[in-house]
Amino acid sequence: MSHPVPEQALTGAVAVVANPVKRDIDRVRESVVRRAHFAGLGDPLWFETTLDDIGAGVARSAVESGASLVIVAGGDGTVRAAAGALRGTGVALGVVPSGTGNLLARNLRVPIGDPEAAVAVAFTGRTRAVDVGLAELEREGGEREEHPFMVVAGAGIDAAMIANTSPALKERLGWLAYVDGALRSVARSQPVRAKVRVDGPGDETMTHGFDVHTVLVGNVGALPGDVELLPGARIDDGVLDVAVMHPKSVFGWALIGRSIVWENHVLRRSALGRKLISFRSRHSPHVLSYMRGPVVTARFERPVEAELDGDEVGPVQAARFRTDPQSLLVRVPA
Repeated sequence: MSHPVPEQALTGAVAVVANPVKRDIDRVRESVVRRAHFAGLGDPLWFETTLDDIGAGVARSAVESGASLVIVAGGDGTVRAAAGALRGTGVALGVVPSGTGNLLARNLRVPIGDPEAAVAVAFTGRTRAVDVGLAELEREGGEREEHPFMVVAGAGIDAAMIANTSPALKERLGWLAYVDGALRSVARSQPVRAKVRVDGPGDETMTHGFDVHTVLVGNVGALPGDVELLPGARIDDGVLDVAVMHPKSVFGWALIGRSIVWENHVLRRSALGRKLISFRSRHSPHVLSYMRGPVVTARFERPVEAELDGDEVGPVQAARFRTDPQSLLVRVPA
């Protein structure tokens, strides 16, 4: 169920948080200036990210400057950092995607590859309240730190895939470059013993032990190419969706690929398809497990690499994921 917010006209300043190295920044500036003047809001405020501040600090500065709308022009990392800073402020986030994956924009149906169209959504779209994911990461020495995420957090082969993807290939091929990184990561992946606990409603909990290659915790479920990694995941339902991959062979990886590409994208859309999936799950090796709940904890026998929305965050011994339900306002297509 979508959760729209009663619309109010923009009355405060409009601010832009921009990654200055991204392409089309001049087009974004021109489009925002034009629409802000048309709306009678004056010149927009302009903030640029740096290596030391990828989006959180400048987004907070935009809020402190009186912005009622913060438009973020950048990739998933910039959007993630700014969204975390805007959480709970009541200031709306507009997204102008210019990264490789642009996963939040894809899941919210914000136009990709057309800055003017994305800016138009920020000014004239509707406002939607969405969940923000929070990941408390525990390092090998016991240190803990918390970070926001908007799309998917993971520990295991997904982080290795990001590390193994060539920046030059990403520049040439976009998100397709991750296929090469994924294939090389699968070839090198070694399973690790993990305990995954999912807290459900009330005092209900589920704890499972796996020899895993990756644990993925998602706030949304769609990947580039309309691939459904986490079927049924919604950004405003107050829960996280979990996928645990635990194949024991190359054949097991093939079954996971079939499940994600064919079953999630095609079969789950019909009642007959869902019956076929149910039959298959009872008669095929169990290599991919789905769970869901508002709080998810994963503890690993040894440290594993982790990522948040496609950003590497280093090795973790354990991680606790939770939602902050409907704590962020986002501008989406009307």
